[in-house]
Amino acid sequence: MAKRGESLELAVVGLLHESPMHGYELRKRVTALLGWGRVPSFGSLYPCLKELLHEGLITEDTDAESARSGRRARIVYKLTADGKERFSTLVAQAGPATWEDDSFGVRFAFFSRTDAEIRLRILQGRRTRLEERLDGVRTAVARTRERVDTYTREMQRHGLESAEREVRWLSELIQHEEHGKQDGDGNLPPAESIDND
Repeated sequence: MAKRGESLELAVVGLLHESPMHGYELRKRVTALLGWGRVPSFGSLYPCLKELLHEGLITEDTDAESARSGRRARIVYKLTADGKERFSTLVAQAGPATWEDDSFGVRFAFFSRTDAEIRLRILQGRRTRLEERLDGVRTAVARTRERVDTYTREMQRHGLESAEREVRWLSELIQHEEHGKQDGDGNLPPAESIDND
């Protein structure tokens, strides 16, 4: 699957790894996972499910409860043993595609099932990517400062502050991962304890 398709595939197999679900529930959960700006349409979700079925990574059953109540039977998707293996393979990847905007959030959502070394590489890669992007944006902003209007400058400032905030957040997570690795504790502390470190 393409890069975007890989994120959707990871979201689907990861959520089905937690429990079987029908298409509508799966779409709601994938939407929550991908974030408000990336709502998957049924036109992208169902082709993904069809491909996963074809590859033998998931199976489908009809929901007996809805059939008994007289409603149209819903299809419930379940992960197969091959699907669980595929999920393990996907969360073990840590290359450049894993820290890009399209896939980082989905990968982060499954960090509790990702090896500590892989988590650290993804976080470091994401931070490096954002720092490179920040340098380029700062240079462009400095060059165009006099030629843009107030609203454009405000939008640029907002973008810079958002990226800087994410770099700080990533640095805190990296520090925790490195510290947790030394302690043998890979669990993420509550957010308030990260803020107080």
